[in-house]
Amino acid sequence: MSRLPSENLVGWSLAELEELAVKLGQARYRGRQLYRAIYARRVQSFENLTDLKREFRALLAKGYRIACPEIQGEFGSRDGAIRYLLRLEDGSAVESVYMPAEKRTTLCLSSQVGCALNCKFCFTALLGAKRNLSVGEIVGQVLAITKVRSVSSRARLNIVFMGMGEPLLNLPAVMQAVKILADPDGLGIPLRRITISTAGIVPKIHELACEPARPKLAVSLNASTDEQRTALMPLNRKYPLRELLDACRAFPLRPRERLTFEYVMLDGLNDSKADAERVAALVGGIRCKVNLIPYNSGSELPYRPSSLERVMEFQEVLAARHIPAFVRISRGQDVGAACGQLRLAGA
Repeated sequence: MSRLPSENLVGWSLAELEELAVKLGQARYRGRQLYRAIYARRVQSFENLTDLKREFRALLAKGYRIACPEIQGEFGSRDGAIRYLLRLEDGSAVESVYMPAEKRTTLCLSSQVGCALNCKFCFTALLGAKRNLSVGEIVGQVLAITKVRSVSSRARLNIVFMGMGEPLLNLPAVMQAVKILADPDGLGIPLRRITISTAGIVPKIHELACEPARPKLAVSLNASTDEQRTALMPLNRKYPLRELLDACRAFPLRPRERLTFEYVMLDGLNDSKADAERVAALVGGIRCKVNLIPYNSGSELPYRPSSLERVMEFQEVLAARHIPAFVRISRGQDVGAACGQLRLAGA
């Protein structure tokens, strides 16, 4: 195992930590204790690892650390959502969103610094592509925010990869992070409460489908024709609707699981009854639900949200064709924390 001195242990797998314990002259099971301490108990200091021998803790402190992204900004919304600006060790920044509710808390995580896909209605696209996040930087978002919000390890926590970046373009790190998040000896968040959202990277959807243990999938549809979708999402030139929907039809679903289609509703662009009819035809035969999301606007981009009346008409068309459709009003709009708004405001 090739590791640099003073390396951050957040993001290491159970096998890696067991190997580290052996390397440092300890029994292999000490690595499991370390793994549980970092993730299940969310300990962030070697001094607090009191179930480990003092000598082992001293060795760890000499060459390793437990470090999470640094919270540099906290922006609270009137609706209770909080946008967190997180500084990474190389000086880059990402954002995560904390959304508390009565029976559960949802964390919206980033998977990349910036984004390469250039979706025309998304504020993150204005940042351009920077780099992928590491496993530790992904898991570290959860550890940092649950610590500052005092979220109990027994709390019902949902994770959505809907923050900055395209998760499927960083799939190896995202899936390694998911394994730690879902592991009962890790953060213990069931896979059914973890969702990856994609703009539609077709080969990676097939790759995700082959994972033996995978989270749920949400696909950003946002248009009813190829012409319309290409204008909004240039990725559609490479993976047009037919290929995308074929991948969705082939995606294996567990009992009672539905694939989610996200549909951002833009005034006068993709919100007509004819659009709704075409969307119904596109997703027909797929066990799915459709989330209708009125656009979250801002001064930098020219788009505007569809009226609530138009959104309801769209929903009625889908419902008449037995397609479950839900209107989702994004939280945190007043602090730039809503769907598509993350752009490092206040950095």
